[in-house]
Amino acid sequence: MNGATTTGAGGLRSVPQQGQDQRRSRLFLKTLFAILAGGAAFLVTTVLNENDGDLWQWTLSIVLGCATLIVQLLVDFGERLEAVQESQKRRIRDMRDSLSAHHVEMRAAVDESFAKINAATELYSKVDGSVLRSDEVTRLVLGYTKVGEKGSDIVKAFAEEELGRLALLMENLGNGTADCPGENHEWLIDLTKCVKRTLYATSTSVDRDFWSSEPARRYLVAQETAIKTRRVQVRRVFLVDEEAEVTGSLRQLCERHRKFGIDARIAVRAQLEPTAQMNSLNDFIVFDGELCYETEPDIRVMPARTTLKLNREHVEERVNRFDVLWEATEPTPDRDPEADRGGTVTRPADPLRQP
Repeated sequence: MNGATTTGAGGLRSVPQQGQDQRRSRLFLKTLFAILAGGAAFLVTTVLNENDGDLWQWTLSIVLGCATLIVQLLVDFGERLEAVQESQKRRIRDMRDSLSAHHVEMRAAVDESFAKINAATELYSKVDGSVLRSDEVTRLVLGYTKVGEKGSDIVKAFAEEELGRLALLMENLGNGTADCPGENHEWLIDLTKCVKRTLYATSTSVDRDFWSSEPARRYLVAQETAIKTRRVQVRRVFLVDEEAEVTGSLRQLCERHRKFGIDARIAVRAQLEPTAQMNSLNDFIVFDGELCYETEPDIRVMPARTTLKLNREHVEERVNRFDVLWEATEPTPDRDPEADRGGTVTRPADPLRQP
């Protein structure tokens, strides 16, 4: 055989032949040295004692050889014992260092977990203590978690994009101003669903095409619902620069708005007092005197940006501007006097009402 086999925790393993040869060589040398020591003792005793037949010579030689062998074995055992002790010390030191590092890692992990728990608890306490509905926040988190568990890559990416947009909107609203590119019809309709007292709006040539669109139908229906269910006062002024812009289609548009219960008027800037003239082309809508929805036109006089502003001074300035404009504008001749008194007028169904 090329080597012996021993059984350990991992199964059978081979002992190298070279190690066995070294141990055998060392044992042979020790035995040889013991025999030589015994032989030397025998020769010395023979020279010192002329009587060759004495038994004590042989006894002394054997005892001296055995003692030499035992001493060598003890020395070798001591060296092995020191090596084992040093190995154990090294292993204990490594284990202590490993346990210390593991303890530090575990403590850091526990501290991080508790910090996350404290942050989550503090966040939930703030949400639960706010005037907003905490159940909707919980619903949002649970829905986002479900998408993360079961959604595909494109769905997850889309969910992250939408969540990021919602988070940005919440942050901006908290700071008092939020905006987005283009005209945001969903903001307009959702705000109309939330209004409780007043809705004051201006409409310039920038949004004329909007009134023939599908979002406009939903917007008008939302205003009608607010008027009938929450008794919201809705006023709208259609602004034109010259009298020639007051066309039959614009008068029909006003009439359509009145069918929804909206108090609509047409204002010609050239005929207004200087204090009532508006230099800005920005359309704006003031909800409950607390929030202003504005659209900014581009060079083609098309809605380029929508802005929500909660700053009190800005909102009050818009309310004052609308009040001056409204007072300087007379109801149009074709307006029903019953609508002026706030009564309910029964009129033929309008195509914009149809779902």
